[in-house]
Amino acid sequence: MPVSSAEHIILQAKRLVESDRRSEIRLNANGGNSILVVCDPMQEPEYIDGIRKHLPDDAYSIIDLNKCLIDFITTHKSAIIELFSLLQSATQEIFKAPPDEESQDLFKEIISQISEAFNNKKVPVLINSGALYGTGIDNIHIMENENVMNAAFPLIILYPATKEADRLMFLGKRPSSKYRCMIIQ
Repeated sequence: MPVSSAEHIILQAKRLVESDRRSEIRLNANGGNSILVVCDPMQEPEYIDGIRKHLPDDAYSIIDLNKCLIDFITTHKSAIIELFSLLQSATQEIFKAPPDEESQDLFKEIISQISEAFNNKKVPVLINSGALYGTGIDNIHIMENENVMNAAFPLIILYPATKEADRLMFLGKRPSSKYRCMIIQ
């Protein structure tokens, strides 16, 4: 059975992670420790299938950000309703509290799952990153987190984006920032 273009890109990321050339990731990622696997938003399900097929559970930890968001809302529903009415002009703080606050938020829960993968000597792979749109959590916040930057393994993020001119547009809507990651597309 021939390998699809999505699977080819997933296998390319896998070869890079599992090779002796991991230092290339930091060199190509401006000192970062992440790989951004760019896919057309309409092809994201095909890429997720490729990730599930080619990245085994014993070496990779797939973190579904849709599930993280739903679990967070389900667990903190009453607090979110209260915070939503209090923070009407800053609702993104419900999902990513200011750095000086100790409250539990979605961002901290995502970082906790990534750190758990690293502690279990697995490469974390974020899928369904479109779930972060509108939460105030940008991929760059995750990539620049010290747990990610200092880990022995890189973080892989499936990034649904379109390319317009020379710029990636997250979900075809929002321009990407100058990421600290290696881009595979």
